[in-house]
Amino acid sequence: MALKITSSLIAVAVAVLAGCASAPAPAPILLDGQLAQPANYKSWPKFLSNIQRPDAKQVREIYMNDVALGGSRDKGFPMGSVFVMENYAAVANPDGTLAKGADGNLVKGNLAAVFVMGKNPGWGQAVAEPLRNGNWIYSAYLPSGDKSPANTDTCRACHVPLGASKDWVHRYDQYFDQKKSSLTPATVMAAAGTDPHAALSASDLGLVRSLQR
Repeated sequence: MALKITSSLIAVAVAVLAGCASAPAPAPILLDGQLAQPANYKSWPKFLSNIQRPDAKQVREIYMNDVALGGSRDKGFPMGSVFVMENYAAVANPDGTLAKGADGNLVKGNLAAVFVMGKNPGWGQAVAEPLRNGNWIYSAYLPSGDKSPANTDTCRACHVPLGASKDWVHRYDQYFDQKKSSLTPATVMAAAGTDPHAALSASDLGLVRSLQR
């Protein structure tokens, strides 16, 4: 039976082809050490800030890209998520003890290292099974921005115990607890530019509940 070509069929074919053409190309498969240090990461939201690590004599700052902001406690972080961690040396007193500020926290000294972790389909699968962190890969950089000779297997070994339930991300629960506690009706409405003392609409309440999960 011959197919009758109509203007409607042509329109459908054009739409299908246009959709295929506009579909984003999959991210190339990268390995540890191949993930670039994002040039603008300091403008990203903070995952956590002023992380105290007296055991490592460090203070850490962790940034996350906008994709990672879509993460949730029950589903983890979506593909395309990137985190950047800055490790700062804690200032030491002349006697070798770590200096503390008026707030009781360690004093941040010079930047010591920058680590980047990113997630996309197929990433990390070339790594030996005992060191796999799902689809996450890692890169290490010196304060100058040059590649660091640090072995990223150390990063992997540190993240492995967290497992899939924490999406191999350190301080997973701390982040989502902090995110939940900060999502009050007033903060949501203030971010939307509305009166924080006005009654919440049904849509505002839905937003708060969805973000607090």
